[in-house]
Amino acid sequence: MLNQLVQDKINEQINNELYSSYSYLAMSSYCESQQFTGCAAWLRLQSQEEYTHAMRLYDFLIARGGRVILQPIKQPPAEFESLTHVFEQTLKQEQQVTAQIDSLYELAFEQKAFAALVELEWFIQEQVEEEKTAREIVHKFKLVGDDPPSLLDLDRELGERRPEAEEPAQ
Repeated sequence: MLNQLVQDKINEQINNELYSSYSYLAMSSYCESQQFTGCAAWLRLQSQEEYTHAMRLYDFLIARGGRVILQPIKQPPAEFESLTHVFEQTLKQEQQVTAQIDSLYELAFEQKAFAALVELEWFIQEQVEEEKTAREIVHKFKLVGDDPPSLLDLDRELGERRPEAEEPAQ
């Protein structure tokens, strides 16, 4: 069984992951309103992935005899300056989640919650990939600027993303 402090922090991280899911859904909605359906699809899949992360922590807490206490999810921003701004916010959000996971890992280490350390290692590796992907997308948006054909190509490229279960094994 996990001590109460670790349980509380895992519950907090569940909320953080659900907020990320909610935030990506808001970003997706904004992109839909701007007729960038590829970006919207990419962000919608990202929302689903964040929900899956929350549920992974939910299941872990239950498996360790803990109690999941759901908290209110704050409202995410709904308006953005541009598509570039949307993906800059994506990168910023992933960096915040990385800091949250790192902090949770540090606490689990201090509390000798070894099962939590093992579970959180998966999240640490996931965050490396999440930040890398977001950084690459932001770079591409900055490269294309406001060039309409390039924006449409980038939108199309992002729309080609498939759910992880459908992605080919590497």
